[in-house]
Amino acid sequence: MTKQPAEWQLLLYIAGRTPKSEKALENIKKYAEEHLAGKYSIEIIDLLINPQLAEGDQILAVPTLVRKFPEPIRKIIGDLSNEERVLVGLNIKPLK
Repeated sequence: MTKQPAEWQLLLYIAGRTPKSEKALENIKKYAEEHLAGKYSIEIIDLLINPQLAEGDQILAVPTLVRKFPEPIRKIIGDLSNEERVLVGLNIKPLK
């Protein structure tokens, strides 16, 4: 089993407080608590407030979840409702 990093830095890019962005935040909080309890941070970046921040992580759609750390950077687009896809996409859980 691989050792988990001490800290997972997650960024959630949204465009306003829409039902889809709220669902994405709710989902990632749930998954992080279940699988990374006490070892993660989630930063919410609202592109309606800070549109210039989209360029740095090459955000083309929202909501988009970005795993900044541990590297490599990984991105998942959508409301994050498919837990298996999110966990595998973030490399929290290996592909079966």
